[in-house]
Amino acid sequence: MSEHLARIRQQLRPLRIRQLRWARRWQDWRSGQRFAQSLEPDPLPCRIIRHRSLLLRRLGNTDPQLQHNKVVNLRLALPALHGLRIQPGETLSLWRRLGQPSAARGFLPGVQLSQGRVTVGIGGGLCQLANLIHWMALHSPLELVERHHHSFDPFPDEGRVLPFGTGASLFFNYVDLRFRNSTDQTLQLLLWLDDTHLCGELRAERMPALAYHVFETDHHIEQQGEQRLRCNRIWQRQVDRRTGETVAERELYANRSLVMY
Repeated sequence: MSEHLARIRQQLRPLRIRQLRWARRWQDWRSGQRFAQSLEPDPLPCRIIRHRSLLLRRLGNTDPQLQHNKVVNLRLALPALHGLRIQPGETLSLWRRLGQPSAARGFLPGVQLSQGRVTVGIGGGLCQLANLIHWMALHSPLELVERHHHSFDPFPDEGRVLPFGTGASLFFNYVDLRFRNSTDQTLQLLLWLDDTHLCGELRAERMPALAYHVFETDHHIEQQGEQRLRCNRIWQRQVDRRTGETVAERELYANRSLVMY
């Protein structure tokens, strides 16, 4: 019976996805939110943070070609975000800028993580873009509105430079990454590819009064029967740039993810 129900759920999944996508469009229309949409490639004067992430990494036993496909997908996505200016009161939404990745638009199959499994899908690999933007935004006064993280850890830490559990997952259009600019100044996102890395900057009209530091504590593995869980806590420390004193410290995330390797 359980296999029969699982088969029915799988058959109904495309219908459920369409329902959730229309629900997101309806919610956005009703919300009256103002979404960032102005692209200005000229950089604002103050750089809050710069970061980059390696493009080609070995991910378990996945086909290396999928990593090269990911680079194509990133290259197609960047023009919709490079130079994006987030005005006061506006919300940055990745999917509102990117639109739906499709083969007709040139997007290729890439690695996706879905329902506890590593799969392949059109546009796969764009999570690397979400990861980079999420990490930079956590070092800024941007206010987190929506972020999703996988409940499982699929690959060993080959080449990882950021703390585990600071990523952000995407699935068009209802699994999004969103930040609101609640400040009184315009912020700007710059994104580009070099030969080996996805690169980004978050810039502002003037330097914010606070500096933001993100760090990990209590990283460990828990054993639960046959399962192993990777656990940690992610914190943000806010520091007064003028005095160097810590103004606030808050826990952002407590992660408990099923280890799949």
